[in-house]
Amino acid sequence: MALLATAIYAMGLRGGYIFDDFPNIVDNEGLKPADATVASLVRSALSSPSSEFKRPLASLTFALNYLVSGDDPAAMKATNLFIHILNGLATFVLAKKLLRLAAPAGNDDRRELIAALIAGTWLLLPINLTSVLYVVQRMESIANLFVLLGLIAYVHARERMQSSALRRWPLYAVSSVVVCTAFGALAKETAVMLPMYAFVIELTVFRFRSVKPRSGLAERDTKIVAAYGLLLFLPIVAGLCWLLPGLLMPTGWATRDFTLSTRLLSELRAVPAYALWTLFPTPDALSFYHDNWTISTSLVSPWTTLAGAIGLVASGTVAWLARRKLPLVTLGLLLYISAHLLTGTILPLELVYEHRNYFASMGLLIAVVPILVARDSAIPGGLARKTLLALLLVQSTAVLYITARAWDSPLTLAQELAERAPDSPRAQYELGRTYIILSGYDPASPFTDKAYAPLEKAMALRGSSILPEQALMFLNARMHRPVENGWWDSMTRKLATRKVTIQDESALGALTSCMSKGLCDLPTGRMTEAFLAAVSHPAPSARLLAMYGDFAWNNLGDHDLGLRMSIEAMHGKPSEPAYRITVIRMLAVQGRMSDARAELAKLKLMNIGGSLDGTLSELNKLTSP
Repeated sequence: MALLATAIYAMGLRGGYIFDDFPNIVDNEGLKPADATVASLVRSALSSPSSEFKRPLASLTFALNYLVSGDDPAAMKATNLFIHILNGLATFVLAKKLLRLAAPAGNDDRRELIAALIAGTWLLLPINLTSVLYVVQRMESIANLFVLLGLIAYVHARERMQSSALRRWPLYAVSSVVVCTAFGALAKETAVMLPMYAFVIELTVFRFRSVKPRSGLAERDTKIVAAYGLLLFLPIVAGLCWLLPGLLMPTGWATRDFTLSTRLLSELRAVPAYALWTLFPTPDALSFYHDNWTISTSLVSPWTTLAGAIGLVASGTVAWLARRKLPLVTLGLLLYISAHLLTGTILPLELVYEHRNYFASMGLLIAVVPILVARDSAIPGGLARKTLLALLLVQSTAVLYITARAWDSPLTLAQELAERAPDSPRAQYELGRTYIILSGYDPASPFTDKAYAPLEKAMALRGSSILPEQALMFLNARMHRPVENGWWDSMTRKLATRKVTIQDESALGALTSCMSKGLCDLPTGRMTEAFLAAVSHPAPSARLLAMYGDFAWNNLGDHDLGLRMSIEAMHGKPSEPAYRITVIRMLAVQGRMSDARAELAKLKLMNIGGSLDGTLSELNKLTSP
């Protein structure tokens, strides 16, 4: 099954980059080291714009890919596929251990077969495709690999503690969780859920028991309970104390079109939907883009919110009732639900992403597959159960095959995803954007005229960002065609009447860059209106302020405004070196050398591993007396 998964995924390796691949990889110059020196690699490791924590381990692997094969997406995706297969092997090892613990009297060969079915089916699940062919989601797959390795080591140590009182095994169990959580979190923060998964395994399989040195009998071990107090519950309390003040303030949700309460309601539908997409995959459901996901405003609006809540309660009830006779059902369901506690609750993340099920889908299979292949003497209806498993495998393989083929080229992928999600602004925008790229800004290209319809459709869809307007302006400006006033009006209206999103900021940045490079002859008055509308909302982001400062400095020639906005951006995100570097250069141009040197001294403190050596050398010359 691993070979089958490899063969299917190989069809999609030749495709291009998509969506968040561009800011994180393609347009991220810091991720493209000129050499393999420590300073270059540290700079690359700390270059990710996707997280405050920079995800250095994942970024470092991208940089190494670049050193070997440039920014060739095929090589990037081949590396992802290799990591996916490693995850499959780790899933097999973990499943085999859990099966042995849940049914110690069973047959080893049969347990190995069931573990292989769990791992093989997981490798073929189409909901996991984005963690392979969507390059940036290597962050998820590397984090998941460390999670699985940590669980394997933890289960091994706890298994030994059932028969041995040696002191090294408790230390081994704890250190495996701590070390693998730390390394996994360097790839993506989702690895911090490892202690929770270990707790679920402890709760359902080991039940906090270990051999006592004096009696030689397995008894409840209070030290294990205390360890989870330190490893899990204390960090949860500390994390909530740190996060909640910001989450309870409106500014914490400034870039989202939902609130804390409506997000929680919406996730009541999303989490059960993920389970359906995992076990009953269809192309329409797995549309990649889910920005058209309806926000729940109450339990009955839409009605599926209440249905989702009932489904989750039912799952919890099944997990409780099955805990003694069918512990793997309890374990799998609790792992699935636990996997969504980080991304499906209080954090102001986007509502729906398929890659959030990379670990969760394994939990579902642990709950379902052993039931479907159980002996008739244990559970009746063997033929029906095995037929269901065969249908799951066939359906998953078919949808994976269809989707992987679509990922073979940027055009076929954009067309496929636009067809799957006709009401998704992002899907329609990406189709139009793909046509623009293929047109080469040539008015005679057959792709040029095709770009307008999907972009104008995306522009009109509910909840769309200003990316469609930006793309239309970009296209016409590059071809020296008139830019329609309706596009400007639509863009300014969106920026003025709702919260500015990350996509809106990207669009404004692209237009500003195009103007600065002399490629787009756009009216500065209309651009100024757009920026004023964007910054009129409370607590504009540092990124938006920096873009406005860049526009004011380079396009309006208003250096005072440009410097003021850049300083606000620097203060808004003092940990970002780029904003401070811009301020230093602006101060130097204005002759304020004393102020520039003061900021330069602060910048030197941010020079981790020599990552800013080149920039500091340049700025030292610029600000020298």
